[in-house]
Amino acid sequence: MKYNHSFSVADILLPKKDFENWAVIACDQYTSEPEYWDKARVAAGDKPSALNIVLPEVYLSADNSEKIDAINKNMQRYLDDNIFAKYFDALIFVERIQSDGKCRRGIVGKIDLECYDYRSGTNAEIRATEQTVLSRIPPRVEIRKNAPLELPHVMLLFDDVKDQIFSYLCASKERFEKIYDFTLMCNAGSITGYLLDESAKDTVLSILSELKRQNDGFLFCVGDGNHSLATAKECYNQNPSEASRYALTEIVNIHDTALEFEPIYRIVFGVEPQSLINDFVKAVGAGSQKFKCYYGDTEIEIGVNPTAKLAVGTLQAFLDEYVKNHPESEIDYIHGEDSLKKLASRDNAIGFIFDGMQKGELFPAVNADGSLPRKTFSMGHADDKRFYIEARKIK
Repeated sequence: MKYNHSFSVADILLPKKDFENWAVIACDQYTSEPEYWDKARVAAGDKPSALNIVLPEVYLSADNSEKIDAINKNMQRYLDDNIFAKYFDALIFVERIQSDGKCRRGIVGKIDLECYDYRSGTNAEIRATEQTVLSRIPPRVEIRKNAPLELPHVMLLFDDVKDQIFSYLCASKERFEKIYDFTLMCNAGSITGYLLDESAKDTVLSILSELKRQNDGFLFCVGDGNHSLATAKECYNQNPSEASRYALTEIVNIHDTALEFEPIYRIVFGVEPQSLINDFVKAVGAGSQKFKCYYGDTEIEIGVNPTAKLAVGTLQAFLDEYVKNHPESEIDYIHGEDSLKKLASRDNAIGFIFDGMQKGELFPAVNADGSLPRKTFSMGHADDKRFYIEARKIK
């Protein structure tokens, strides 16, 4: 049966065994904490692992060619060694027990990249939630363009206020085949995956058709992985094929009670902290928009004049200009207050904490104004980000 939206079944690959070693957190996490990835390496051990076929951003360098070549060879070796079980025309219902004990639910399938546009102001069915930084796409294209496999950390959000899809799946899951159930490495909770039967697939895809109709053609916002999805689209544009036209994703209801929006905080390295604060206040003026600033053992609160509706917009606009004029400085984007404070205790570093956007504001904001400032929000704690588990052939 054909449906009038971009989400569909996919041919999905899963490891036949040793899921605990295989699954690893999204590559854009812990970008300033190589010690996390050292722990992940120990947890993966010498067994097949997604860690061997992704490039954590903490290890990105000016020339990644050797790393990328090794990743592609590992992907092909895993295919040749027949480590994967194959699930054809599949949708996988996922229940993720987060580190806080809450259960977040999703469905893994593929989306049609022809229905996605990351440009601000688009009326596409799938829209970016943050400004896409075009300079970040080419390095990611280098990683994906010759890879025989994709592993998704993209999460798309849909607006199902009555929770029709997941209330149905939860009531029906006893009849579904359980295809994995295991504990995630590094204290990140656990996850269970169920293979949907034909009736459940039809019900899910039919409800999505109705949700699209109710929202005038706007079905999905990109919750996580904006630049990864933009990279997949660019690879498809450069080398269109039936395989490259699609991207494996997980879709999640924005109204899931376990899904919490948290700010992504900013830290700046290579600066004199008090001088940067003074420049910030001078540039925008004193006002009512509040920021907590951390450096060394110091914590202070400042108020500035808003130059954007969201505090992150005011700060990001200033920092972009500041870094342009101070090339010795560098911005990083941090999930969680504890991680930020730890990093801000380093010499010549300063961290900013501020109020974030409420998740109920997302669809109306994107529909009305287009994409938000980049890295405006995070869906949950760093440990609760999506893990690489499922794979799909793209060559």
